[in-house]
Order: sequence, then structure tokens, then C-alpha cells
Amino acid sequence: MRVTWRGLELPTCVERDTIVSSDKYGRFFIEPFERGFGTTIGNSLRRILLSSLEGSAVTSIKLTGVSHEFSSIKGVMEDVTDIVLNVKSLVIRLQGQEPKTMTVSANKAGVITAADIVADPAIEVINNDMVLATLTEKVKFEMEMVVENGRGYV
Repeated sequence: MRVTWRGLELPTCVERDTIVSSDKYGRFFIEPFERGFGTTIGNSLRRILLSSLEGSAVTSIKLTGVSHEFSSIKGVMEDVTDIVLNVKSLVIRLQGQEPKTMTVSANKAGVITAADIVADPAIEVINNDMVLATLTEKVKFEMEMVVENGRGYV
């Protein structure tokens, strides 16, 4: 049965595909839509779902001896902007709602990875092989990061 409103055809069927649905995945069928409305509705639903996801991320970074984001650090291959982008790529799980602190310290040439992070037991770094920075010479490198839980994807 077709339902129309002001000349637009409204969806009459909303079904959940129970064969492929799980706790982390769901497929739904909503039909029929007017031509071009499926993409519009789909994008809106995607944005709503992404904005309601909860997760953990680094919310602040403090690098010893760095005054602003566009600096460079002597003896470090990456500039501060690249280091910040690398830290943003960390996949982190934080147990609890209180902010926690992680630190990284190095003083010899080599690659600094997420495995070098010293963290509170409530913090789990999932991608330990992530490269954060590369020291090209023996210099003191110290970074402090604050991890918090939050909602939304930006």
C-alpha cells in the first residue's frame, strides 16, 4: 500500500535483517523512498549514529620544551604537528570515567612507538606498533598525554 504526503511517497516498510545482525552490526531495510531520498536519509542516520558513539581518545598533549604546535624539536625527525597527528591515530580503551595520564620518555636515537607509552592500568593502547616519533640523535624527549572518554566522532 502506497502512502503519500504532499506528493511524496513515504516509507511503509522497516525491517531488520536478522540473518546478519549481531551485537556490533545491523542491517535494516526501509522502503520505498522517493528518488534521491535514500542517500539523504542514509547519510543523516550515519551522522546520528556516529555522534552517539562512545570511546576514548587523547584530549591533550604536553611536549617538554615545546611552546606551540607549529614548532620543531631538535633531534626529532617529525615536527610537532606530525607528532600530534600520530597521537590522534592511537586506538585507546579507557576503563572508567575519570581522565588518566600517559607518558613517553626517551633519550636515545631510534623510533618511539605506542609500546613505549607508560600508562595507568586503566588504559589499554590497542595499536602498540603505531610510530609516534623518530629521534635522529640522543636528545631528551618527554610527552604527557591525557586520555578521556567521550561521545561523538569529529
